[in-house]
Amino acid sequence: MKRITAFILAALMCVAVFTGCAKKEKEDWGYIKDKGEMIIGITLFAPMNYKDESGELIGFETEFAEAVCERLGLKPKFQVINWTAKETELSAKSIDCVWNGMTIDDERLQNMDISIPYLMNKQVMVVKAENVEKYSDLANIAGASVVAEKKSAGESVVQTDEAFKDANYTAVDTQAKVLMEIAAGTADIGVIDYVMTIGSIGEGTDYAGLEVVEAVDFAEEEYGIAFRKNSPETLRKINNTIQELADEGTLMEIAKKYKLEDLLLVK
Repeated sequence: MKRITAFILAALMCVAVFTGCAKKEKEDWGYIKDKGEMIIGITLFAPMNYKDESGELIGFETEFAEAVCERLGLKPKFQVINWTAKETELSAKSIDCVWNGMTIDDERLQNMDISIPYLMNKQVMVVKAENVEKYSDLANIAGASVVAEKKSAGESVVQTDEAFKDANYTAVDTQAKVLMEIAAGTADIGVIDYVMTIGSIGEGTDYAGLEVVEAVDFAEEEYGIAFRKNSPETLRKINNTIQELADEGTLMEIAKKYKLEDLLLVK
């Protein structure tokens, strides 16, 4: 009798654990769905999330997020965050996701659930046009003042690539500030997302005097959307919707609008 009772208790415990796990898997999506909105953590930089002349928020990520949320019956709410605190804000539920040209890496995969990769990227050096030839020779980086966004993929390159071992590195708050520092002459080299350079520097932009050092190439990266850890149902719905938008051509249309079609991974 004792054995039977012990067996029943063990079985009930297994059911309870299984039910608890199943509930945990669904709770984040239920939380978002019940609110009827998805709070999307962003920073402002073109061509991903930025404001047009009228002050309206536009950009590839903006329209991409809006399209996904529409399919899922959610209202997108964009919230500017401090990039260095993105994981903390996500865990605290101040935001529901980070959707802002975020590079997928091992550390982030450990701390957050991340969508399928949807856009290719790489880190590049941006300098004043008259310095392109100079910094095409990596030996000249020694002693140069270098800036990148704190806790960004650009900062990872500066801190790990041998080319920057003798440079003078300073972290700044945003990628937009990287461009400001270079244009102002307070830094020699900025390391930022290649995607950001599209439409942000060169002729016809606010940074007409800046150029990418094309002779220097760093490893390619992939962008993903980050959600709270252990959110499989949320991730499943997001990934399925991304693929649907890609299959019907909507995602490509958005990418072309912002000159990113050649970098799109989901087609």
